[in-house]
Amino acid sequence: MQTFDLVVLGAGSAGENLANNVARAGRSVALVERLRVGGECPFVACMPSKAQIRSHEVRHLVERAAELGATADGVDAGDPTAAFTASAARRDEIVAHRDDHGHAEEAESAGVTLVRGDGRITAPGVLDVGGRELGWTDLVIATGSAAMVPPIDGLTGVPHWTSDEAWSGSVLPVSAAVLGGGPVGCELAQTLARFSCRTTLVEATDALLPGEDPSIGAELARILSADGVDVRCGVEATAFEPAEEGARACLSDGGEVTAERVVVAVGRAPATEGIGLDILGIQAGKQGLEIDEHGRVRGQEHIWAAGDVTGIAPFTHTANYQARIIAANLLGGDARADYRAIPRAVYTDPNVFAVGLTPAQARDAGLDVVTAETDLAETARHTTEGAPGGRLLLVADRNRRVLVGTSAVGTHASEWLHEAVLAIRAEVAIEVLADVVHAFPTFAEAFEVAVRNLADQLR
Repeated sequence: MQTFDLVVLGAGSAGENLANNVARAGRSVALVERLRVGGECPFVACMPSKAQIRSHEVRHLVERAAELGATADGVDAGDPTAAFTASAARRDEIVAHRDDHGHAEEAESAGVTLVRGDGRITAPGVLDVGGRELGWTDLVIATGSAAMVPPIDGLTGVPHWTSDEAWSGSVLPVSAAVLGGGPVGCELAQTLARFSCRTTLVEATDALLPGEDPSIGAELARILSADGVDVRCGVEATAFEPAEEGARACLSDGGEVTAERVVVAVGRAPATEGIGLDILGIQAGKQGLEIDEHGRVRGQEHIWAAGDVTGIAPFTHTANYQARIIAANLLGGDARADYRAIPRAVYTDPNVFAVGLTPAQARDAGLDVVTAETDLAETARHTTEGAPGGRLLLVADRNRRVLVGTSAVGTHASEWLHEAVLAIRAEVAIEVLADVVHAFPTFAEAFEVAVRNLADQLR
């Protein structure tokens, strides 16, 4: 049995970065992965989705060329089916055709021992990978998450994709029924619709993006509807059956939807099954492995967890943050995670960006809440850009006079709203934020207007 200072189970964003950093510091590290080094994000999630989203953004701009004064006459953007195939080809180039060779080479050049296969804990301090035993002093569980396919009657008997499959396909369906109005479902629905796929988006709750303030979901629903998406909130699919077009979905309100393809985007579940946690007396809940602020699994001294498997803000940037925290602690530090200001972005066009608490969450936490809103149509940049509008919502704690939450729907919001991330993380006083000068004309001026509104209310 080969023994290592650290064994990392799972080579997604968290596992890959953590293993590389600890190995570069001179520790012996084994990284175990059954599929791809790099995980979902570079190959079937973040990167391919953003590549195709960029394609439909440009296509949409081409269609608006005359409106925006780029041409005197309208421009034909070409056949949408052929365009989708072209966008898929560009996407596949960007994601290296889902080949993890580069990621694997980087890990090995950092001094990591890469072990391919399914890893399972067989005894305290021992991980088995296809009959090869790896001993460890510390173990990091970074097994990520898996797309959930709900147990809806008949779903497995009709053509359907998970989000991973949808961001890997090269053939545009004529029609699609997207299940789930969260970030991934909204991004997929807009992408398909902008390539002229007849798209229905079904969300069981009363608003899109159910984790955000309802006004944000309502604004996004308006935008998606303008793109041709049939948005249906407050209903859910209860059964599926084969149809000439592909699939027929029966809905809880008595309606039905037919589509060539069903796209399942109802969320992901932490991947904790079959890795031998019971050997260590660890029980994972539905939300994943519970960890402390240092990244240790609760009740364990040498077992750590990072990324989606923890159920905490399941984004790539959270995984990378947790990897930094754990790496620092493994190397003798005392790093502690602070999750108050983890940004949440939805890369629709325009973007949705949020950080911190919604007004309802802040009130539930016992805060005396003050809010302010700005219509992005009031900014000069909205006029020059020909942007589709949007809104910004700020949430402050009256007693501490600091920002505790921000959410927005707006063009490039994911780029210009990180000011709010810093303000929440550093607890910058509202009065200081109100004195910040923003360049003119920018969308960031909307933040300035809303903060001054908060400051006025707090006087």
